[in-house]
Amino acid sequence: METMVLNKLDTNPATDPSRLMALRDGMYAADLFIAAVAHLNFFSWLNEHPADLKKICEGLKIKERPADVMLTLFKAYGLLEQKENELHLTELAREHLVDSSQWYLGPYLATQMNRPACLDMVNILRTGEPEGWGGNKNEKEWALAMEKEEFSENFTEAMDSRGAFLAPALAQRIDFKDYNRLLDIGGASGIYSAAIVLKHQNMSAAVLEKPPIDRIARHSINKRGLSGRITVIGSDMFKEKLPEGYDVHLYSNVFHDWDEGEIRGLLKKSYEALDGEGMIVVHDAHLNPEKNGPLEIAEYSVLLMLSTRGKCYSCREVGTFMEEAGFSGIQVIPTVASRSIITAVKPGK
Repeated sequence: METMVLNKLDTNPATDPSRLMALRDGMYAADLFIAAVAHLNFFSWLNEHPADLKKICEGLKIKERPADVMLTLFKAYGLLEQKENELHLTELAREHLVDSSQWYLGPYLATQMNRPACLDMVNILRTGEPEGWGGNKNEKEWALAMEKEEFSENFTEAMDSRGAFLAPALAQRIDFKDYNRLLDIGGASGIYSAAIVLKHQNMSAAVLEKPPIDRIARHSINKRGLSGRITVIGSDMFKEKLPEGYDVHLYSNVFHDWDEGEIRGLLKKSYEALDGEGMIVVHDAHLNPEKNGPLEIAEYSVLLMLSTRGKCYSCREVGTFMEEAGFSGIQVIPTVASRSIITAVKPGK
């Protein structure tokens, strides 16, 4: 097993790496943009047919999940605007992305239309199905690739390096004084649990992960010297009930890998298992309520669309999912790198 860097989780860096993270997270956004212009002639079509998401999908014969990611990106780029229930082009898009305009940039953009990643975007828009991780044709989609030992070790280590910046910010933003037992669902290496128990001495935690990631979590927690305060539960969050006896449930960077139905199912399980008056915490890259930014999150959503069955959800969407499951008292708390926490509570029995 690779040795993870055991970052100090009770300190913050002197500099902000958000831009460096965004370079990686947003790498596929340009390919989706070029695919929309050169393969779908999307902007010319929408100029003639202002429409909502459903009608756009019907008119262009594309699937809803990738279409939603695409429209969110273009709103964040300043190319689309919402007018009542329809999307319309902005002046920027009308002048440069409509084929009847004298300033049309389509031929220029089309010089890159056969890039492999650009063709992947067309396929995802048409089928709704994710590609292999990182656009690798020899790799499975992310959820299946994570069942392989080597891939799961490398991927978890990669997310651990990101967590060294994100986890302390999460731990510092929430007051856990009225809580004691955290269940970190889909918690990977346990880095977020580690940051929380180090910051809040009243807290103990359990990381719930399925094999082979549960073994990686145990290794990481032991190396950090936290096995006395953090345990690991080997379980599949989708196939099995969540364990009872916890007054906080944490989903950190989990929801963005899954579709709406799976998220609703997890929240229902949490509501059933969580202690009365317990708190649910969703830490992720959330879009704003209007789904027109932040730009770096709209770009990140494209990467997720490529290789997972998820995308970035807005804080309003996640809040609605929580309320549908029975939670109340929704709060949104910004952290770092355009990430945020959404909390809610389960009414007492």
